[in-house]
Amino acid sequence: MLVSAILTSVGINSALCVLFFVLYSILKKQPGYYEVFIPRLLTEGNSKRRSRFNLERLIPSTGWLPKAWKLSEEEMLSSSGLDAVVYMRTITFCLKVFSFAGIIGIFILLPVNCSGTELHQIDFADLYSNSLDVFTISNINLGSKWLWIHFSSVYAITIFTCYLLYREYNYISSKRIAYFYSSRPQPHQFTILVRNIPVSAGGSVSDSVESFFTEYYPTTYLSHIIVRRTSKVQSLINDAKQLYKRLLHLQSEPSEQKCKQAGLFGQKVDHLDHYGKRFEDLEQNARLEQSEVSLAKDTHAAFVSFKTRYDASTVFHMQQSSNPTHWLTEEAPQPNDVFWPFFSSSFMGRWISKLAVVVACILLTILFLIPVVVVQGLTNLSQLEVWFPFLKSILTIAFVSQIVTGYLPSLILMLFLKIVPPIMEFLSSIQGYISHSEIERSACNKVLWFTIWNIFFATVFSGSVLYRISIFLDPKNIPSKLATVVPAQASFFIAYVVTSGWTSTASELVRIIPLICSLMTKCCAASTDDEIEVPSIPYHRDIPRVLFFGLLGIAYFFLAPVILPFLLVYFCLAYIIFRNQVSFPFFILLFIISRL
Repeated sequence: MLVSAILTSVGINSALCVLFFVLYSILKKQPGYYEVFIPRLLTEGNSKRRSRFNLERLIPSTGWLPKAWKLSEEEMLSSSGLDAVVYMRTITFCLKVFSFAGIIGIFILLPVNCSGTELHQIDFADLYSNSLDVFTISNINLGSKWLWIHFSSVYAITIFTCYLLYREYNYISSKRIAYFYSSRPQPHQFTILVRNIPVSAGGSVSDSVESFFTEYYPTTYLSHIIVRRTSKVQSLINDAKQLYKRLLHLQSEPSEQKCKQAGLFGQKVDHLDHYGKRFEDLEQNARLEQSEVSLAKDTHAAFVSFKTRYDASTVFHMQQSSNPTHWLTEEAPQPNDVFWPFFSSSFMGRWISKLAVVVACILLTILFLIPVVVVQGLTNLSQLEVWFPFLKSILTIAFVSQIVTGYLPSLILMLFLKIVPPIMEFLSSIQGYISHSEIERSACNKVLWFTIWNIFFATVFSGSVLYRISIFLDPKNIPSKLATVVPAQASFFIAYVVTSGWTSTASELVRIIPLICSLMTKCCAASTDDEIEVPSIPYHRDIPRVLFFGLLGIAYFFLAPVILPFLLVYFCLAYIIFRNQVSFPFFILLFIISRL
């Protein structure tokens, strides 16, 4: 890929980043979009809508940048929890590693690569038309002693990274221990979940649990609760909580905003009366459902509580029966973390669902190779002209060819990747987990491995090796050939970092999808149910992205050090943007990352 194509991609994505920054600084001050940009403050009653016109709201500002930069770790811990601290420490760790790697790569390795003549001499007068390959390790002459500089750099970065990892592990471990001791004892710490409870003929699940734990743990057993299928009651409770929060918010608003027009031509509706009627309906439905709870079918699962946390931990780590499929114990999730659908599934049902998810992930990985191969064809202009001869005249235009080879491939791949995290989250949700945190962690692992395989390995092989399949006919030359073709993909990964890293991270400020939904709701919705949803950062999407860019930096810092400045810009953007997101408008769950 030519330098001109990379610069075109950088220019387009830089303009988009600036646009997102400007839009955010304007829209976040508009009262009509408070539910999009500061939903947590609205639900907590710490912010009110101001309907009076103010010219200052239409002027872009950078006041949020210093606030995000000055945010201390203690403030982040108190406002957003341990998850936010660990997530930001991950980004900070990558910044430290690649700042050190950037100094070595740009000031030592890059001049060494440019001094080679294996490909051709660099024409600095016409740098715009050069290929980025001349800045990679491929340009080092065969047998050159300069390669020892690259080997020494690898050892230096490895030692530095291991040292930082050791310090980060100790620091985060101490934070977790301090967080544990500073918080009050929670009910789930004294409780375990027991599933696949065998029931004797004529008996009940409750009788089996009572007799079993009274017999084997008479001094530590405290009580138990049988899990029943009461999803309707739980749904009604969740609806009631949402209505209660919305009523608290309405009571703090001016009286003129307590009425709202339904749609474009509908009549005005008093929200207080509307939600009061809904509360009465929910109360009546809840009473009917509660009367049927005692008749609901048991799920052969129970939450068993013990007198101390040590006793609960001891029982959890012990096999309770000679039959490994009976009396299965798991850690009890937090009450607001429970995922109920799979409590009634059997041991064989969960095993089959896990197997089906593995097969589905493999099929998705194979199918995703199709867009990867197509994207790699776009990066190769000559190959694209062979596939589509009718585009030959258009591709001769310099700017068009730069857009097609430099910006379009990474954009297409990024759009295809947008659907992967929701799919992986859905697959994890049917895998048999009983808590939302386990689903999030499983989805995070799936997205990470999917990204590593389909974006890193598949891109390298489909973009380089498949066009030179003849190298397999001479196995002795495979290492030397790979040393040439793997660095050649650095230009594609640079464009990918700029598009998927810079632009996607900057778009987190604007929250494009919620913003569009808000606009559509204001214009077309005929419903008056506008409860505010407080979002959380999708860790299963953002953590794999950070770790994948870390992998790119580690793999390419000595092969093509020119990628390091682009990675540093991404981590700087992620640092300031996510500090703003976790500290101001977002509510972060407290039990996902802290358990990793």
